[in-house]
Order: sequence, then structure tokens, then C-alpha cells
Amino acid sequence: MGHSGHGMTMDLPPFTLGRGLAWSADPFFLIACLLGLGLYAWGVVRLRRRGDAWPVGRTVSYVIGVLTIMLVMCTGLNDYGMVMFSVHMVQHMIISMLSPILILLGAPVTLALRALPATGKGRKGPRELLLMVLHSRYMRIITHPAFTIPLFIASLYALYFTPLFDFLMGSKTGHIAMMVHFLAVGIVFFWPIIGVDPGPQRPGYLMRMLELFAGMPFHAFFGIALMMASEPMVSTFKHPSASLGIDALSDQTAAGGIAWAFSEVPSVLVLLALLFQWYRSEQRQARRSDRAADRDGDKELEAYNAYLASLNARGR
Repeated sequence: MGHSGHGMTMDLPPFTLGRGLAWSADPFFLIACLLGLGLYAWGVVRLRRRGDAWPVGRTVSYVIGVLTIMLVMCTGLNDYGMVMFSVHMVQHMIISMLSPILILLGAPVTLALRALPATGKGRKGPRELLLMVLHSRYMRIITHPAFTIPLFIASLYALYFTPLFDFLMGSKTGHIAMMVHFLAVGIVFFWPIIGVDPGPQRPGYLMRMLELFAGMPFHAFFGIALMMASEPMVSTFKHPSASLGIDALSDQTAAGGIAWAFSEVPSVLVLLALLFQWYRSEQRQARRSDRAADRDGDKELEAYNAYLASLNARGR
């Protein structure tokens, strides 16, 4: 097998699922994922030892989210993604649209805030610094729809349809930076919509659904643009190695199909999560009202009945 200057396999055999899923770890992502899982596990164990509960569903969601990153960055998918547009698109869609949703539903920031010890008065420890970042002006800007939606869209069009993509794909560092960017963009886009963690922007449920649907059609259009193109549009994938046995244009059409089809997956996932969160929120609100009614003997209802009685008396 030949290699390019930065140590990436070039003359790969034709793609099969078995070859794509074979272990081939990128050291950066392997260390980052193991660190992410280790810190989360530390937080959960710390809460348990203290006698505090942590929802199992959140842990499962977070772990699967991190494993999806490992799936696309620590297997043969990462090698094939360097030379096949269709495989690269699978990587991009998972790391920017599936992994962020699952990680956010795992509420890692909430876990950190609960697990990290508070430092003494006047001192700033990790917990205090995290709170400062969460409530900072910077965080308000990067989680605002006016920032997240254009960023989400630009990550597709400005990257693939300019020479920037080829430049980043030209080195291992550039490729890692691009994948980290995809993950970060997915997180800041979906955080205000379905994030469980505290954040500066938290619009109402209807607004969140509108935010979700404002970004998704652009993904579909991007996929259609690739599918309808009559020639390869990205230089990196223009001349695939003969060993792959693929045609550049058919591979690009497949990449477009993947981008188009995948835009539906997060829409459905997020919509279900949002409806569930909305339902839970309404339930909590109803319970709060019931508790308040129990405490004050339902003064609101009594006052309303008295008001109706006074209107009745006046009408006589």
C-alpha cells in the first residue's frame, strides 16, 4: 500500500463494510474520546458515592455519542474518508449531526457542575471557571440562532465549494481540525435547541423547532447540488486511486445522496427529544401548580369563585 506525504493510506483496496469498520485509530481522537468517557465516568461515580442519582439514560446517550465519534475516526472509515467522498460524507454527517445530539442529551456540563467541588470564597476553581464561561457574553453570541444557523450552513457551502476543503485535506492536522470544527458546529447548533445543560440562550419550544427547521433544508439542498453536478466538484476526490475501483462522479453522487438523506435523521431525533422535553416541562409545571394549590388551599380558585359571585350579586 502506498502512502501520501503525511502518512495516510492512498492505494486502498475497494471499500467494503468490513474494511471500513476495521480498527485504524487516529491517536488524537482516540485519546480525546477515552478522556471524555473517563471524565464522565468519574463524574457519575462521584455523584453516586455522594448518594446523588444520575439518570442512566443520560449516561447511555453520552457514551453512544462518544462511540459514534470513535466509529468514524478510529476505524477504516477514516482512511477511506481521505480518498472517497461518499465515506467522508458519512463521517461528516455522523460527527456533525448525530454525535452532538447524543452528547448533548448526556448533559456533560450539568454533570461537571454537580461533580466538581466548589472552591473557597474568593478563589476560582474549575467549577467557577466553567460557570463564568457559561454565563459569558461570548457564549451568548455563539449560541444565538443569528450565529449558529449561518455557521451551520457555511460549514457546508463555504467549505466544500471553495479551495479551503482541499487545503485542509492536504495534511493530517488540517483534517483533524476540520473534523473538530464539524463536531463543535454541531454542538453549538443543537445546544440551544435540545441541550439539557444550562446555557445563556434557551428559547421556547416552538422557537426551538423553528431553529431546527431553519437549518435542515440547506443540508438537503447541499446534497441535491452534489447529486445533480455533472462533474466532480472537489479536487481532493477528483482522481481516486485505481485500486478503489470507483468513478469520481458516481462517488460524489453517492456523497450527495448521503448528505440529503441524513438531514432527515437529526430532524426526527431532535423533534422526538423536543416533544418529550416539552411534555416533561408541562408535567413539572402542572405538579408545581398542584403543590402551590395544596399549600395555599387553592386561593386562586377561591378568589375567582368570589369574583364570579360578586358579578352575580351585581347582576341581580
